[in-house]
Amino acid sequence: MSIPVSTKSSIRSVVTKTGGIYIHVPFCQSRCIYCDFYSTTYGAEWKRSYVDTLKREMQLRREEINTSRVPSLYIGGGTPSQLPSLLLQEVFLAIQDNFTLDKNAEVTIEANPDDVTPEWLAALSQTPVNRISMGVQTFSDSLLRFLNRRHTSRQAIEAVHCCQDAGYSNISLDLIYGLPGQTLSDWHADVKHLLKLGVPHISAYALSYEDGTALSKMLQEGSVNEASDELSWQMYEYLMDETAAAGMEHYEISNFAKPGMHSRHNSSYWDGSPYLGLGPGAHSYDGGSVRRSNNTSLKEYVQATADVPHQEEILTSEELYDELVMTRLRTASGLSLDLLTPEQKSYCQEMARPHIHTGNLLQEGDALRLSRKGIFISNSIISDLMC
Repeated sequence: MSIPVSTKSSIRSVVTKTGGIYIHVPFCQSRCIYCDFYSTTYGAEWKRSYVDTLKREMQLRREEINTSRVPSLYIGGGTPSQLPSLLLQEVFLAIQDNFTLDKNAEVTIEANPDDVTPEWLAALSQTPVNRISMGVQTFSDSLLRFLNRRHTSRQAIEAVHCCQDAGYSNISLDLIYGLPGQTLSDWHADVKHLLKLGVPHISAYALSYEDGTALSKMLQEGSVNEASDELSWQMYEYLMDETAAAGMEHYEISNFAKPGMHSRHNSSYWDGSPYLGLGPGAHSYDGGSVRRSNNTSLKEYVQATADVPHQEEILTSEELYDELVMTRLRTASGLSLDLLTPEQKSYCQEMARPHIHTGNLLQEGDALRLSRKGIFISNSIISDLMC
């Protein structure tokens, strides 16, 4: 079934003129068995070439967003903490030359716990970074080894303390639940360890088996089994209860934060703001109907003599509607039906009716949002509302 559409502008414009910047640093020392983000284990000479190309890309594409007031900058990967400090400082100098960060900009860098040292943090203090995101994933050493993570539970805890001692209070930690062999008591211990650290932000994801990953191959071969839906739901419910008891807000399906500590950069993805993606594999969006993705090849990236290899697509009205449903329903505020055309609103309400009847969706005024039990089957609900 499809909704009536006319032009690509049928989604009413609600975006701002300013946009955040995402920089993809593709280097990893080793590859985790579950990860399908673009990364490479290429060595030092490639890092030099990468930074040189990144600086050229900044100069070439600086006009794609309003450069006068950038509200957020996110350096992700890969493992950005694998980039030598001198090269990272070069990146920030290039950012300073090409863009103007807002004086209150949120500037995040992802780090692996075993890269976080007093020396690394001292170098980081010379940059505008004011938020650190670390992929802890679990505090079980046996599960960390299974995932091919480089750090131990002790290193993760020490890394958080090291950041806090260096004056970095805005810290986000990632956890994964539903790991093969992970018990409910294992998960309880993970959540308790994390909350004891007192960080203001948590991202927690159900393990997914992505095509092309080592983990997906293990599943196909029968050497691992997926966690049951019942166990995954019990883990997720426990996380919701414990974070709420700790005073954290569940502001997006996978994200929990103390008041005022939501990820501003990631929130811009969910509210339809434009963003500029730099580096191999990075994605960009103009806030209207154009989306761009850089090719996932470091070799192609550093060999580029003009614009880096990329793909662009113009989203149709139906794709824009789907994007709006998919992003807004992930958030606690939900989907405002006022953002839709009358035809889209009618279609959306019709598709939502069965889920409202079962209590998986809640309609509050002119907004739809997922109920507590609806969150866990959000993919199915969102799929039903899409065209």
